[in-house]
Amino acid sequence: MLGWFRKLLPREDRFFDLFERHSRTVVGGAEALEQLLQGKEIDRWCQKIVDLENEADGITAEVLLAVRRSFITPFDRGDIKDLIQSMDDAIDMMHKTVKTVKLFEVREFDPLMREMGEVIVQAARLVAEAIPLLGKVGANAARLNAVAEEVMRVEGRADDLHEQGLKDLFKRHGRSDPMAYLIGSEIYGQLEKVVDRFEDVANEISGIVIENV
Repeated sequence: MLGWFRKLLPREDRFFDLFERHSRTVVGGAEALEQLLQGKEIDRWCQKIVDLENEADGITAEVLLAVRRSFITPFDRGDIKDLIQSMDDAIDMMHKTVKTVKLFEVREFDPLMREMGEVIVQAARLVAEAIPLLGKVGANAARLNAVAEEVMRVEGRADDLHEQGLKDLFKRHGRSDPMAYLIGSEIYGQLEKVVDRFEDVANEISGIVIENV
């Protein structure tokens, strides 16, 4: 009877399957955002991000449901919830960028915005590398910490690009075209926040390592 009941419960390894699926949507969203910032096929890439964000929301809901139903989880329930929600926040922020692009019908992007797109892809791929390693936290602790530190460095690069981008934007539009400056600064800010959300994911990963090693 107990064996039959346990088969109805979420498997512990199912959490890692869901984490990896979510990380793939995040990488896909980051790559689509990078393409969007090239200024070609903007509508196509906007829709791609919207679709991936919806998929990510569904996976997040599956994880939260599994947490509630599981007697045994691979690590602390709160950590599982915080990890998946921090990952989801990253792709949600990409979606917010899409909304701004569509609202203001932006069709051209600054070179530094495109560089920030590259940085976002780097951060997403680092997170995707780390997620499968959580299945064996102890054995992979050193690499997990190294990846988290690399995400921090990438976030620092995004901060620099954000600051320089705003300076350049103000020089070009600050006095002559305030609306262009406001729209551009909004996009820069949202791109920077995407990388901030990846830093949050890295912090969650570091916390899991500390608590489980």
